[in-house]
Amino acid sequence: MKLQLSIAAQGGSNTAVADLSIGVDIVDEAYTKMQEAGLVIKYGIVNELWGVRRFYVRAPFEKLVNILAHID
Repeated sequence: MKLQLSIAAQGGSNTAVADLSIGVDIVDEAYTKMQEAGLVIKYGIVNELWGVRRFYVRAPFEKLVNILAHID
């Protein structure tokens, strides 16, 4: 995945703006690992209209993290 920097006023799909977004190769695997770690899932896992599959998780340091993969 190429490096991408975005500045947002809205998180898309009427979600909050995440503090950090992380692109991964296999988002479903990341989702399972976050659940197993006991982290709070705040949104998703969903395929968005703009071509990403993503979810939001509340990180242990209280930041909202958007974890995503681009859909081929």
